[in-house]
Amino acid sequence: MSEAQWERIKDTLPGRLEHVGRTAANNRQFVNGVLWVLRSGARWHDLPERYGKYKSVHARFMRWARSGVWERIFADLVADKKNQYLMIDSTIVRAHQQAATGRKKGATRLWGVPEEV
Repeated sequence: MSEAQWERIKDTLPGRLEHVGRTAANNRQFVNGVLWVLRSGARWHDLPERYGKYKSVHARFMRWARSGVWERIFADLVADKKNQYLMIDSTIVRAHQQAATGRKKGATRLWGVPEEV
């Protein structure tokens, strides 16, 4: 994550000193750890120790996902017209090897299309 991107999102992240609750040790280190997992396609338990304990990083990632933090981050970064790092494709994010096991009988779900019940 570039310095400009970090400056743009750092004040919107939970865990800051002025927030109620626990203060995060290092939000930037955590975000970079999440980006490392997503870019590499590695499993969470393969996360390098420099990013923290993988279980803690994964639990925090899931908390942020449930509370909509990631959507706010992406919306903020996309709003910046000077951002040169918006395209996400297979050259940046790799699918994990277990991602190949999907639904059987050719059922595919398109993103943004409601799932049939």
